[in-house]
Amino acid sequence: MAILKFKEINKMERNEREKKLKELKLELVKARAESSKAGNSKIKQIKKIIAKIIMLNSKHGNMPKMRLA
Repeated sequence: MAILKFKEINKMERNEREKKLKELKLELVKARAESSKAGNSKIKQIKKIIAKIIMLNSKHGNMPKMRLA
């Protein structure tokens, strides 16, 4: 998983952000399952990227606000 910067997320189209958000949520579930092996740093990175995408979407009004689950 590459770390996405705000500028990169901002350049994405709406459907790309939605797709990336779904991918990251799936990756978060997998990371939580492996948390005893990998530690929490990967989970923190994924959560930060998800938060950036949700914040950007709500700022532009492109997508309804979504919960992390």
